[in-house]
This record gives sequence, structure tokens and C-alpha cells, in this order.
Amino acid sequence: MRDAKAMYSEWLEKAELCKAELLAMKDDEAFDAFYRDLEFGTAGLRGVIGAGTNRLNVYTIGGVTQGLCDYLKAHVKNPTVAISYDSRHFSEEFARHAAAVLSHNGIKSFITKELKPTPYLSFMTRHFSCDAGIMITASHNPAKFNGYKVYGSDGCQVTDAAAAEIFSYIRKVDVFDVAADEFASAVKSGTIEFVDVTREYLDEVYKRSVGKARDVRIAYTPLNGTGCDIVPQMLGERGFKDVVIVSEQARPDGAFPTCSYPNPEKAEALRLAVELGRRENCDVVIGTDPDADRLGAAVRTADGYRLITGNEMGVLLIDYIFSHAKNLPEKPVVVKTIVTTDLAVEVAKAYGAEVREVLTGFKYIGETVKKLEEKGEGERFVFGYEESYGYLSGAYVRDKDAVVATMLVAEMTADYKAAGKTLADVLDGIYDKYGRYYHRTVSFTYEGAAGAQKMRDVLGAIRNNPPADIDGSKVVKSIDYLTQTEFDLPRADVLSFKAEDGSKLIVRPSGTEPLIKVYITAARGGEKRIDAILAQAEKFMK
Repeated sequence: MRDAKAMYSEWLEKAELCKAELLAMKDDEAFDAFYRDLEFGTAGLRGVIGAGTNRLNVYTIGGVTQGLCDYLKAHVKNPTVAISYDSRHFSEEFARHAAAVLSHNGIKSFITKELKPTPYLSFMTRHFSCDAGIMITASHNPAKFNGYKVYGSDGCQVTDAAAAEIFSYIRKVDVFDVAADEFASAVKSGTIEFVDVTREYLDEVYKRSVGKARDVRIAYTPLNGTGCDIVPQMLGERGFKDVVIVSEQARPDGAFPTCSYPNPEKAEALRLAVELGRRENCDVVIGTDPDADRLGAAVRTADGYRLITGNEMGVLLIDYIFSHAKNLPEKPVVVKTIVTTDLAVEVAKAYGAEVREVLTGFKYIGETVKKLEEKGEGERFVFGYEESYGYLSGAYVRDKDAVVATMLVAEMTADYKAAGKTLADVLDGIYDKYGRYYHRTVSFTYEGAAGAQKMRDVLGAIRNNPPADIDGSKVVKSIDYLTQTEFDLPRADVLSFKAEDGSKLIVRPSGTEPLIKVYITAARGGEKRIDAILAQAEKFMK
């Protein structure tokens, strides 16, 4: 482990922009801020905002941008980069600083004048034929976080090999040697160009429209994020005029004052929207996370509002698209992650679709689309999704897109309402036809340096002593994706166990947060069985 005190002293001497914060740090805060560098991977950087090598600040942003510059110049002549940002604290400042560093390196950037969703950045990268994209976002994390995501020329988050090479360049950078042009001067000279491709982006979104009905009342929340303008614009242009918006969450606010964890996977994130939906008698409640790449929803039933999980919404959308869309391709392809419900496989195959499974992370879905295109079969891709509330219809972007998902959920709700059904009715019908799967995802948090070591210890212990059964049902298939060779997938720190009765337990560390995620599937026994499997899993996590 590095000498955190020595690194703190160096920053105290050199980091003029952070000096006041550094001087105010207590010993334990200083240690956590300097015991390591933020790691750069396929999800880029993500960390707490503040001073230090293990924090997001103007120096770490400059360092990673300089490393990206060096990587691009090693591969491309006259590279260009697309840049956007979300509503978080310092997002705009970090985006503009990245653009200024690029400018100093002679690299032109196209940057949004205002915050835009992550899928919009993916579209921008492709639209301007850029060699890379930068999105300043920490997605749905709490307010103290921010992040820096890097996209390749295809508009997909960089995958393992590219991330490793970029990181090799970043490691060579002294953050105090990074120079940046003055932003306004760089705009004037043309090395930084403000752009707006909202019209072009939305036109592509609209090509994925499936439904005809529009008689539906919608409650919507952007959770103080980037969906604030573009989602209402989209709904209005598509003919959904009966939309009410949660006023407290309608405008960008990096403090997320009404929702400490703005993650639409969590019921609390949709609480105000559900309350508004109840008051306004809405048919469906929709929430998008701060960078508008994830969607959560609840549907009105006779008993109140029923939250739709990510697994369930993906199954509903697969069934809806294949039962309602016109001109679907021959040999259609649906892509899902390995932790996403197997019910999606059954529903997709019932419509004659091929299902491809990939590692957790939407970048792998985007990579699958690219491989199809390289074979001249890009039109085969119809839908991709992951259980963590991320969906994509069509290949105009290469990341999950809550804007297109909102459009499809609105259309689906309206079409089924016209047929006298709710989304809950349709979902129950799918369960009646294919059988019900019960799922739960649980996260175990390990903060700081001690937590990082504990995560390694926990995963090592499971590898060395894997479970022989899942709540009494014998484990018949174990996969360590770090060493597996039977699948056409990259190696990954994921452990999967499948029991004789079809139940599953999958364990993986988060790529963006200090968490170990446990994905539980119960093939029988309902929520009580889920509780029993979770109790078993908790013993591993201590």
C-alpha cells in the first residue's frame, strides 16, 4: 500500500485549488483520500468528489484526460472527442476542464452547452464520427459521487482491452504537469465546439415506436437529472399530452434533496412520483435516473401502484415489441446479461428470437451489436436489457437509453389500456403461461481501504469453499467467470451457482461502487425461498 501521508504532503504543496480542503482533513479522511488512485476500468472512473488521488477533482480529471489524449494520439491521426455531462456537482466544470485539456493537446472536442443524458453522448459520439466520447456522470449514485465514463468510436463504453491500455497511459501522467487551454479561448479558436443534436437523436428514438394508442395518464420524475427537458419533449412530440411531473424533482439539482439515492431500482426513488400518480389518478408512473439511462416504473392496479422490477419490465417489453411491432427482422436477436432473468429467454424464444447472454454491463450488449454489424447482420438486433433497469431498442446508440424506454413504456401502457388491460394484467398472463421466477438483488457495502480488502477476502473465500447446495437443492453447475473457458465471454470476477431445482446464486463485485452484489433466483417457494437463500448468502459476506 502506498504512503498516503507522503502523497498528502505532495498535494498540500502542489494542489493549490484544493489547499483549503486538504488543510481541513482529519487523519482518517486524508488516508482514505490518498491510500490509492481511483481505478480506471470499463466503467471509467467513479468516486467521491473531493481532494485526493482517490477522489474526483480537477487534478484527477485532468490526469485521466491527458492519459486518454496520449492513447488517442497513439492510435489515431487528428482525433476528435464528444463530451457531455449530467446534473451532479462539478459535472459541467469537469466536462469543460476535460475539453480544455484535449484542446491543449490539439484534439478537437464537441461539447453540449447544457446537461444531456448518457445515451445522448453515445449518439453524439457516433453522429460526429468521433474517436472517443466522455460522459461526466455517476449515474444513480448518491450525491457525493461523480464519474468519468469513456466511450469508443462506436458509441459503446470502452471494453476491457481498450480500458487497460488507456489506464496504462493514465498511470504515466503526473497530474500536476497536465496543462489546459483557457476554455473560452479554445471555443473561440474552434478546438472546442458547442453542439446540439437533440433533433437528430429524438428522430432516431422515434423510429423505435411500436404503439398507436395515446390515451394514457403518466406521472414522470427525472429525479433532478438529465431527463428533465428531453423526456417531456419526447412525450409531447409523440402525442402523450396527459403528463404530470413531480415538481420537487423536475429541475437539475446535484444535491438530490428529496432522494438521497436517486436510483429508480429503489422504491424510495419513485415515492414522490407514486404519490403524485395516486393524486392525479395516473395509469403509470415513470422515473429516470440522473443521467437518464435507467428507467423505473409502477403501474396502477385495483390495489394501488405495483412496482415493476427491471427483470419484469424487460420481459414485458420483449413480449410487447414482438407482438406489436411491424417489419421485425428475420432471425431477430435479443441480448441480456447473465444475471438477468431466464424468463426473458423463454419469452423471446417463443417469438422465434435468438437470445445471446453477456457479462454484466451494458457495454457487453453494445459489443454484441458491433459484432453483428461486423458480420453485416446489425439489423438483427431488436432489444437488449439488464435486470438493473437498463433497456435499449435499436442500435442508434450503444448504451441503455431511458428516453426510448420511456416512449415504449408509455406506448405499451396505452395500447394495453385500449385493450382493457394494465401492465400488471399482462405480466401476470406471462407468468401464467411460462411460470413465475422470483428474483432479488442484494448489495453488501465495503467502504474504504479495509472494505476493499474485505471484498477480496470474501470473494476468495467463496472460490475456495463454494456452496454445495442452494437452500437444500444440490448445486449442479458452478461457473467461475474469472477462469472459465467454455463460454465466448471475457474473463470476469463473477461466481455463478445453479441448483438442481433451477434456483441460482450469482456473486460479483460492482465495477463502480464499493459493493458486492448478490443475485438470487428462486424457481419455487416465492419470497420465503428468496429470504432463505439470502440468509445462506449472508454467511459468505461476513
